[in-house]
Formats: sequence, C-alpha cells, structure tokens
Amino acid sequence: MHSAPFRRREFIGLGLGLATATVGLGPRAAHAQGSAAGFPSKPIQLVVPFPAGGATDGAARLIADRLRLQLGQPVLVDNRPGASGILGTDFVARAPADGHTLAFSLSTSLLINQFLYKKLPYQPQKDLALVSHVVNAPIALLVNPSVPAANADELGRYIRANKGKLSYGSWGVGSAGHLSLAEMSKKFDADMTHVAYKGEAPMLQDLVGGQIPMAFASMLQAKTFADTGKVRIIGVTGEKRSGALPAVPTFVEQGWKDDIFRITGWAGVAAPAATPKAVIDKLADEIRKACEQPEVRSRMLALLGNEPTAYGPEQFAALYARELPVWQRAVKDTGATLD
Repeated sequence: MHSAPFRRREFIGLGLGLATATVGLGPRAAHAQGSAAGFPSKPIQLVVPFPAGGATDGAARLIADRLRLQLGQPVLVDNRPGASGILGTDFVARAPADGHTLAFSLSTSLLINQFLYKKLPYQPQKDLALVSHVVNAPIALLVNPSVPAANADELGRYIRANKGKLSYGSWGVGSAGHLSLAEMSKKFDADMTHVAYKGEAPMLQDLVGGQIPMAFASMLQAKTFADTGKVRIIGVTGEKRSGALPAVPTFVEQGWKDDIFRITGWAGVAAPAATPKAVIDKLADEIRKACEQPEVRSRMLALLGNEPTAYGPEQFAALYARELPVWQRAVKDTGATLD
C-alpha cells in the first residue's frame, strides 16, 4: 500500500492500546483502564449524524434495539444531521467520556472529513475512540448502457481511447464515489471531468438519462437500477464480493489492485476519547453479540448490502490505520476541499 509520510506516534488517540502505527497522531493521555462494573447506569444515547430514515439510521436503530435487550437500559437513537456528519460527531467528541454517549457514523465523518476540511471542530484521531466496526459499505461502478464496456478491462480501454472527452458523476465533492473515480481518471491518464451532485438520487437520474456516462453508487441503488436494465455494473470495491451483488466481481478480481479499489466505506461506533477501555471493550462485545443475531445479519444486508462485521477496537484500529493514508492521498491528488 502506498502512503504519504507520517510521523510515528503511539496509536493512543483512538484509545486502542496498539503499540505504534504510521499515522499522524498528536500525543494524548492513554485511556484509563477503569471498570465496566455497573455500566450502563443510565440510558445510552446513540448519535447518528445523518437524517432519520436513511440506511445508516436504520442500521443504528437495529443495533440499538438489540443493545437495549442485552444491556437492560434504553438505547436512544438521536439524529443530529448537518455538515457532512460533522455536527453530530462533534457532539459525541465533546460528551462525557463514560460510554453513555456514542456515535454511529460512517467513514466520511470518522476518517475522510479530516482531510477535506482544514478546520474541523474535532480531531477524529485525538478526540474519539473507535469501539466497533459494524459493517462494510462497498460501492459499485455503474455505466450508462451506451458505454461499450461490460467489465473493468473494457472500461479501461474505453477511457484511454477517449482522453479528455468523458465525465463522471458523484453524490458530492470528497465522497468515496468522487475520490475513487478521480483515482481511476489518474490511473488511465484520462483527464475526465467531475460532475458533483447534491445527493445520490439526482446523480442516478442523470446517469440513466445519459447526461453522465459513469458513477459509483451504493450497493442497493446499484442493484435496483441494474435489475431494471437502466445501468450496467462494472465492478465493486473491496477485497470481497458484496452480499447484495454476489455475482458482480470486485475490481481486485478483475486486475485493478490499486489501494483505492481495495478499501470500502464503513459504518462504525465511536466514543469520546477518554472513555475507559473496560467500558469500550464491554460495548464492543455487546455489539458483537448483537451482530451475531440472524435477524440482525439479514436486516443489515437489506439495509447496507452486507452482513455485519463487528470488528472490535484493535481490529478496527488496524483497519483505520491501513485506510487512512489511502484516503489522505486521494483527497490530496484531487485537490478536493469542503471548507
């Protein structure tokens, strides 16, 4: 994996007790070991920094319902949307570090935003502790049926043959769809034009209408449009095929082994940085138990296109450390900014 240079620091900003990792962390006091006895002692507030009704909100409510049964305390989903997930995430970063206020958020607010915004009110690696990676969220590359390509190799040849003539859409500047296609344009020296939309729905409308030839989309939207023949799916990101599109090969399978196509977006749970490790470990264990329930697994597949992973703090931290330089480089290469 290629990565930009980082100073070596202790990986304590995410509160996970790893010895070292090549990440740009500032020094911070390590987590108190503490005790999880008596936790939780009151209702847990699960903050979703996005509007109610979406897939992320649905997944959070699914986990919250199971945690309520397991922990014997209410787990209240609190939607605090705004500024690409920043408002709700900042609320959690500033909350008391006792495990009773958590974020259920995406890789955008927990990882990528720190490179898109020059001034965030919180620093993910300093102010938050990763608790549990809940589910991967790969994306699928779609093309309008007029594009003469059915797989990655054919699309690459088409892009090379049309340097400077093609465009691509995304649901917003700095989104995974934008950064991935920008890297693809760079890969083939294609000089493609980025067209940013305010959301996935208008982007897909223009893709179907032929105003743009290609775009990445979420798994379930990709499946819906492909099943009706309105678009063609070229491939999906990640190391493994998506549960929502098991017949569609990954880009890695098709020979595109660039880092940007190996990683995916994700949804996960985070807590304020100084939350005791014992409490974080208990929360992670309870989330794992929730994710092992068959009904949770099937409903998560329906909501986000994949069954839950429920990686604990250490595995989540390792994944975060691997992905961070990939997204940082992608943002730098595109010059994307949201300030």
